[in-house]
Amino acid sequence: MKNIQLLSGLAIIALSFTSCKDEKQEKAQKTVDSYVAYVDSVKNVKADDLKADWKNVEAEYDKKAAEAELALADIKDNAAATDKVNSSKVKYEEFKKEMTTVLAPPAPSPKQQLRNALFGEGKIGEDMSFAWVNAKNIHSVYQQFVHTVENNKDSYSREDWDEIKLMYEALDSRKNTVEKEGLTAEDNRKIAGLKLKFAPMYTLNRMGAKSEETKEAKK
Repeated sequence: MKNIQLLSGLAIIALSFTSCKDEKQEKAQKTVDSYVAYVDSVKNVKADDLKADWKNVEAEYDKKAAEAELALADIKDNAAATDKVNSSKVKYEEFKKEMTTVLAPPAPSPKQQLRNALFGEGKIGEDMSFAWVNAKNIHSVYQQFVHTVENNKDSYSREDWDEIKLMYEALDSRKNTVEKEGLTAEDNRKIAGLKLKFAPMYTLNRMGAKSEETKEAKK
């Protein structure tokens, strides 16, 4: 009798162990399937629609990918599950490349590109604020402006020259303020030299650009 009870107890333990093992495998398989389904669902959404929520998408992907990798160890014959996980990884990476293009900031307008070249990346935006120009850096600002114009004078259109003139006048206006804030006589003298170089360069090249455009329009 005792032997029968012992065997029964061992059988129950074995069944419980098998049951737990099966549950663990089933749970692991569901984790893998959840990861695969997540990648497929993300790929089925238009890239533009995911733009605002992309950080959350990536965070959720990383979480599910890590869980799926761990789950593979709990699946006895995991070759098929491993293929599923690897295939979904490839799908996601391809989609991520598409999203990189969608998430890239738009290229600056030609006008903004010109401003970036004249003053430095993002220094002058639509507000045309020159508040960052002060007594210490104004000479280098003029220097970059004039040298950039000099180096590219043959490639500017009439519209470019009009924009350059607008920016030049705005910089001059800022100089009037800066002169009262400690601009040194030496820097003032150097700026005057740069202004003397710019004036005839602007007049001649702006005139040349206009005549070239007129000539092109007649063809």
